Amino acid sequence: MSALARWCFRHRFLVIGMWAAVLVALAVPYVSHSTAYSDSFSLPGAESSKAQARLEATEPKQSGDSDQIVVHVRGDGSIRDAAVRSTVIPMLQRVAKLPSVASVTSMYGPAGEGRVSKDGKTAYATVTFDSQADRIPVVDVTRVIDTAQAARDKTLQVELGGEAIGTVVQGQAKSTEAIGLVAAGIILFVAFGSLLGMALPLLVAVAALGAGLITVGLASHVITVGSDDPTVAALIGLGVGIDYALFIVTRYRTGLQSGLAPEPAAIRALDTSGRAVLFAGLTVVTALLGLLVLRIGPASSMGISAATAVLFTVIAAVTLLPALLGIFGNKLLSRRQRRAMANRQSGTAHPTLNIHGQGKTKSKGRWAERVERNRTLFTVVALLAVTVLSLPALSMRLGTLDAGNDPKGTTTRAAYDLLAQGFGAGSNGPLVLVAQQAAPSDASALEKLITTVRSTRGVVSATARPVTAVRGLSLIDVVPTSAPQDKATSTLISHLRKDVVPAVEQGSSLTVYVGGRTAASADLADVLASKLPLFLGVIVALGCLLLMVAFRSVVVPLTAAVMNLLASAGSFGVVVAVFQWGWGCELLGLGKAGPVAAELPVIMLAILFGLSMDYQVFLVSRIHEEWEHTRDSHRAIRIGQAETGRLINAAALIMICVFTAFVFGGQRVIAEYGVGLAAAVAIDAFILRTVLVPALMHLLGRANWWLPAWLERILPRVSIEGSPSRQTVPAGSMSTSPFPGGPSAAEWTAARHRDMATTAVRPVVASAQPEPAIQHQAALPGPQAPKSVLAAYVWWLFLGLFGIHHFYLDRKNRGLLYLFTLGICGLGWLVDGVTLPRQIQSANARLAPRDVETSAEWTRAGRAGTMPR
Repeated sequence: MSALARWCFRHRFLVIGMWAAVLVALAVPYVSHSTAYSDSFSLPGAESSKAQARLEATEPKQSGDSDQIVVHVRGDGSIRDAAVRSTVIPMLQRVAKLPSVASVTSMYGPAGEGRVSKDGKTAYATVTFDSQADRIPVVDVTRVIDTAQAARDKTLQVELGGEAIGTVVQGQAKSTEAIGLVAAGIILFVAFGSLLGMALPLLVAVAALGAGLITVGLASHVITVGSDDPTVAALIGLGVGIDYALFIVTRYRTGLQSGLAPEPAAIRALDTSGRAVLFAGLTVVTALLGLLVLRIGPASSMGISAATAVLFTVIAAVTLLPALLGIFGNKLLSRRQRRAMANRQSGTAHPTLNIHGQGKTKSKGRWAERVERNRTLFTVVALLAVTVLSLPALSMRLGTLDAGNDPKGTTTRAAYDLLAQGFGAGSNGPLVLVAQQAAPSDASALEKLITTVRSTRGVVSATARPVTAVRGLSLIDVVPTSAPQDKATSTLISHLRKDVVPAVEQGSSLTVYVGGRTAASADLADVLASKLPLFLGVIVALGCLLLMVAFRSVVVPLTAAVMNLLASAGSFGVVVAVFQWGWGCELLGLGKAGPVAAELPVIMLAILFGLSMDYQVFLVSRIHEEWEHTRDSHRAIRIGQAETGRLINAAALIMICVFTAFVFGGQRVIAEYGVGLAAAVAIDAFILRTVLVPALMHLLGRANWWLPAWLERILPRVSIEGSPSRQTVPAGSMSTSPFPGGPSAAEWTAARHRDMATTAVRPVVASAQPEPAIQHQAALPGPQAPKSVLAAYVWWLFLGLFGIHHFYLDRKNRGLLYLFTLGICGLGWLVDGVTLPRQIQSANARLAPRDVETSAEWTRAGRAGTMPR
């Protein structure tokens, strides 16, 4: 990282120019080709997908999206009045002639008898488009809305509903990213006391987010990207982008205050905090890409979109940010700090985390001491608090939201309410039974099906509409008594599929599929719920593995996994309370209570495991550094918590502000993500990392750093540390060595990790005083065991695309190349599967002479009373 930081710092204008060129190169095709977002999805094997496929194959015009134009007469009039008919019929005729409209079924035609409410006040016409909602041009849907609403007057209310209409209406939601940026700017200004210090993280985050979102938009022409995916990507990318820049800028400012020149300060910031940002960011990307294992279109596209945004924020943090540091230099400090630096002698500064004084740092230190003294009590209280927040999650019900959850004042919500009042809640989401007759004798079975469905409990009506173009195919519209998102509707769908339809099909060649948008939504919820344990296991195992490699411990990764699960459970509880139970949902303008979006748990788990890993890395890395310097577990935990607590809290506040801002955009699904992520970050930062993690680590003591010897041998050495600093080793601390004249095994273990990458670690203090005689020397690894073919193939198989097998073979440059190119797009990874035995032989051949030299260095160091680091 130091070489990259040095190059970007010295070639700052070239780096900025390269970023500007990339943005322009991405923006030009984006403007010319726009985007091709699509909310279509397919669930292979699901009955709703089979019904849709059968319909598209046999009668494509009938397979298009069906929306409603709802007409309501105010006052004493009726839909059947001549004045109303003279207004509505011409309007429907104009709609039928619009582009993308296949047909319009009027409430005044032969098939319109059931389209007028019993009181005659409300009626609806069905607009059938020539394709599915995601394939209809927005401008064509907008024309339908404008043409229909032009018929409004004082006595006639005209509203529209349906998937295509809802997509356009949601697309008109207001953007609230600016609210999050303003709130983040205020927090940064309070923390730094400098306008430039405030603006720099925001500038880097916005540049990275712009590049990421443009890339996602261009990718929508190649892969299926949902309409909500860019907003979720912006929500995540903006939060982590500001935080990553904050960590590096804080470390840079600390270096300046310690007496370093701008270039060494930038190099040290990137070589320490930059490494942690790289590790944490790539962990977030990996967790998001883990959604691909579900093999579900909406989840996969959202994971790819969010991972793209996060990847650009990481690249910007390690390239664009050091270039900007080179431009602004000392100006990132406040005027008071610059005056203080000018007035004191070089090398006498002792900066703290609190850039305005030491009061808050001492306060954090007192809190850390209080946690240490009352570790058991704090553990119990923190667990109790998270448990209470998690209780609502036990009643979580997944589903797909309908227009009844749209904000009041929207035409889709008004149409939903009018239909529910006039025809019952189920009219907003009828089921569609696709019946295929293979023989003339199946006609009687079809009639029996219609009669049986009509008499089924929970069904208001069942109406057959024959499709004349293809003989033997019929559609049956089934209107439930309950709303599309109600649990009773899901129960009805299961009952029809498992009991009613099989009983009718028996003894005939009739084939019936229960489909429609409501059935497809229920299928999606079932599939996601069934795959949730698999996904949870994958990301927990992956997170544990990455932390085990980083900290060479078994307990720390397991503790982190438990903390992530607790944060997720608590956030799910908050989401259920707000949106499913309706506690404040209407006050936020997000509609009435309803089920939680089906895809939310898996998406949030991927995001939360990545974000929680950030805080775990920044907290535990500082604790681990102090542990290796002192071997005093309680002191290490206390100092690590005191020195990182304020920074983690500030970063969490920024994320909470950014996530909360998305709640006010008027989109229900995005608001669920905003509330859930804001709650998760608050729980993680202010309960888990501030209380539970340090208290639990105090209880575990030295067991935090336990690692079996066999695991020590096969784990690759992937360091998230910076360049080693010189630390005094107390005289007499040396003991019996496993090597002649060298240090002890414990001291050899302590030499593995140095200068852990936190933005709150103690800065290097430039001192004119001579260093003590006994010092750590240059970094030297201990002798290593020969590389194992089995271990190398295990790393290649599971994490080879990320280059972990190259890190295991001590080929860090090639490992980094694979990390940034995903195994050179998979081709290099495949070739390595064949050439790996030869690579292992080469690695062991290089290892033998190095071990001889290393043993000699350890021997000389032991005789001199020092130890290599």
